[in-house]
Amino acid sequence: MYILLAILAGVSIVLSRIVNYVLADKIGLFQGTFFNYLLGFLGSFVLLLISGDTIQLFSLSSYQGTWWAYTGGLVGVGVIALSSHLSSKISAFYLTLLLFVGQLFGGMVLDYIVSGDFSLQKIIGGLLVVVGLSYNLWIDSKGKHTKKDSTHIVKEGVSSI
Repeated sequence: MYILLAILAGVSIVLSRIVNYVLADKIGLFQGTFFNYLLGFLGSFVLLLISGDTIQLFSLSSYQGTWWAYTGGLVGVGVIALSSHLSSKISAFYLTLLLFVGQLFGGMVLDYIVSGDFSLQKIIGGLLVVVGLSYNLWIDSKGKHTKKDSTHIVKEGVSSI
C-alpha cells in the first residue's frame, strides 16, 4: 500500500510541476509561485480544520522542533520556482530523472551527516542511475528525440488541458 502511495505522490509531483509551469508561463515565474503557495496554504488550512487538530495549533507543546524544522516552506518556494523555470528548458522526463538524482545523492549526504550512515551499495545504485540517464541523453542526442521536441510535446499536451 505504501509503495502505491509513493508512486501516486511521484505522479502528483510531475503533474504539479507541469501545472506550475503552465501558470508561470502565463503570469510569470514568481507570481505563479506565489499563487501556488497561496492555494497550498488555503488547502492545508482546510485540511487542518477537517482533521480536528486545530486546537493543537495554539498549544505551545506542539512546537517542539528546532527553528530550521519550520523552514520547509521557504525551501519549497525555491523548489517550485526552479522547477517551473526548468520545465520550459528540459523535458518532463529528463527533469524528473535529474531531480531524482539530486534527491538521491542529497539524501545520501543527509543520511551521512545526520546518522553517519554510509552505504557503498547506495552510491553504486545512484551511479548506475546516472549512467543510465547519461546513456539515454546520449541516445537522444543522436537525433531520436530532441529536447525541443520533447518540451514542445509537454507544452502542447498540457495546454490542451
